[in-house]
Amino acid sequence: QIFNQHNAEAPNLEQAFHRMAQMEPNLDHDVSWFLLPSYWAKMVVALISFLCFANSYDGDFVFDDSEAIINNKDLRTETPLGDLWYHDFWGSKLSSNTSHKSYRPLTVLTFRINYLFAGGFYPVGFHVINIILHCTISVLMVDVFSILLGGLQFSNKGRRLNLAPKSSLLAALLFAVHPVHTECVAGIVGRADLLCALFFLLSFLGYCKAFKENKEGHTFSVFWVLVSVVLGAIAMLCKEQGITILGLNAVFDALVINKINLLELIRKLLYKDKSLESAGLLRKGLLFRITLLMCGGASILYIRWRIMGTGPPAFTEVDNPASFADSLFVRAINYNYYYSLNAWLLLCPWWLCFDWSMGCIPLIKSVSDWRIIALAALWFCLIGLICQALCSEDSHKRRILTLGLGFLIIPFLPASNLFFRVGFVVAERVIYLPSIGYCILFTYGFSLLSKQAKKKRILAVAVLGILLINVMRCALRSSQWRSEEQLFRSALSVCPLNAKVHYNVGKNLADKGNQSAAIKYYREAVRLNPKYVHAMNNLGNILKERNELHEAEELLSLAVQIQPDFAAAWMNLGIVQNSLRRFEEAEQSYWTAIKHRKKYPDCYYNLGRLYADLNRHIDALNAWRNATVLKPEHSLAWNNMIILLDNTGNLAQAEAVGREALELIPNDHSLMFSLANVLGKSQKYKESEALFLKAIKANPNAASYHGNLAVLYHRWGNLDLAKKHYEVSLKLDPTAPGTKENYNLLRRKLEQLQKKGG
Repeated sequence: QIFNQHNAEAPNLEQAFHRMAQMEPNLDHDVSWFLLPSYWAKMVVALISFLCFANSYDGDFVFDDSEAIINNKDLRTETPLGDLWYHDFWGSKLSSNTSHKSYRPLTVLTFRINYLFAGGFYPVGFHVINIILHCTISVLMVDVFSILLGGLQFSNKGRRLNLAPKSSLLAALLFAVHPVHTECVAGIVGRADLLCALFFLLSFLGYCKAFKENKEGHTFSVFWVLVSVVLGAIAMLCKEQGITILGLNAVFDALVINKINLLELIRKLLYKDKSLESAGLLRKGLLFRITLLMCGGASILYIRWRIMGTGPPAFTEVDNPASFADSLFVRAINYNYYYSLNAWLLLCPWWLCFDWSMGCIPLIKSVSDWRIIALAALWFCLIGLICQALCSEDSHKRRILTLGLGFLIIPFLPASNLFFRVGFVVAERVIYLPSIGYCILFTYGFSLLSKQAKKKRILAVAVLGILLINVMRCALRSSQWRSEEQLFRSALSVCPLNAKVHYNVGKNLADKGNQSAAIKYYREAVRLNPKYVHAMNNLGNILKERNELHEAEELLSLAVQIQPDFAAAWMNLGIVQNSLRRFEEAEQSYWTAIKHRKKYPDCYYNLGRLYADLNRHIDALNAWRNATVLKPEHSLAWNNMIILLDNTGNLAQAEAVGREALELIPNDHSLMFSLANVLGKSQKYKESEALFLKAIKANPNAASYHGNLAVLYHRWGNLDLAKKHYEVSLKLDPTAPGTKENYNLLRRKLEQLQKKGG
């Protein structure tokens, strides 16, 4: 039998269970579920959590991974480690007005270690660590749920007892296979939530360890209380939610350790009853421990505030439209609707999306909106649970419901918009920790149903079915997170009104060269959000490349009108105006872009091209030199300098610039080619030949490389080699300009030589 079987463990453990059963009802008594030894329970949880997300191990870098990892200079060895403590999660300075203020240096440090061990940006190592972290957290959940559901009891030998082995296993399995966790596990930036959860749980278990009995009788360890505070600080350095564990430790202390009846305490406070000792406030050092937790939390928050340097981050209306509503009523209604959506994702995690902003969830502006029903349902359930948690005569029910609500609500508070504006509407990653509370409430509800049900096996099979469906949903969702194309397309059916979803699908198509399809999605993104400047900029770029210059100009002009400091759009507008031969306007657009982004090498490069077209050679060289100063590996700028100096007869200067460029970018074949041309004209044939051959080795299918090497041999008098490379060049590109004429000249010369020899 697999349900309701008796545990054949050591006699002292059974005695402990018996003592606990005498003190209060045992949750496991009514639960029809598997009963496994602790070691096997943890192995099962680890294995199932691994199976859920294993197929994400070889996924790509997707969505926010690009900014947080690939474009984050804090991962590279040339960035001092100390900079991590002054930069945000995305690598920007915390003191910057553009910083998101997401301070997670320990998470970034793990990314950096991943990068160093992998020897570059190879996503497999990053994904494997995420999967291991989730498995570890799920295993720890067995211990955490055994305490939350069964209470904190120790054997005579000081070993903590699992007084709810069946319930804790069920709750841990529910947590391990919840599909809403996919974003945290399969998305590499979810590492922040995983690390935060790991130290969050370790802080809680450390706090529990403070109450282990010693030879002097029941007391507590200040050391372990302080350890839990330190672990809470580490959790916060992984992600901001980590600080909430200190509040939960205090709640656990009051309810489980001191067995305080909250309703009774409220009554005593209302009636100004001074017998606080009987209410439990001073019992067993509770007040002292809460003071330690409060002081620790206040110190952590103060240090965090000092490091931030400036005020909160500046988010835009599209990130969180409800927070920009003028009416307090509209803000309150929509915040509560967002809470109900988060609750629904926990209850029914079927419709999942990588991004819920930009019109995905239209604002509720009046009470006639049918979605008000969701708010009413949420608060009906919450008020019912709160009333039971406060007023029930069953102390066991009060404790479990209060802990369940505490773990559901308190870790969610930083994302609730109550204390500060957040940069999202709904985010699946922020309910990784609150899902602990959901699992507690689900398990307790299952135990109540089991108690009432006549056919408990059917109920257990139903829960097994839910777990199996969640496992399959996790596997499916993990596969969608393997590539950006699958991830973005999966969101089209969930959030068809989300402009960012259409934008990302379009961007992915454009990156793959499918410009026609990309245009369709970019246009839809602009239709859904007429102020979406990034979509306008990208659409304008594609239209520019397709020579649809007038529409491109309209889009880019509108983008800079909506966002005057959008440097990229100003630069692209300048490129379009240059193509339309409106040179003065183009120059003005370039300088406006540089005004808004001082270090903009690509803009200096395009400005140099404009000056070259206008025969302002000195200005062109200066612009390209600025580009290479800002970005020493800017190959195009170096090449243009060499070519311009070559074309104007400044061979010595061109040679000097070419050698400087190759020192910085030694493996760039285009620079080798340009410098080889200069050396050939300077009659340094041997060195020129070596560079041509090196360039051809790096890029053997470039017809111009073979053609120009043939010209060098032609000048040098190596006619057979010249003939060979002319023929290779013509084979690669039969229409190569000048090559056929040079080849014909060489053939006539060879025929003449043969006649003379004959």
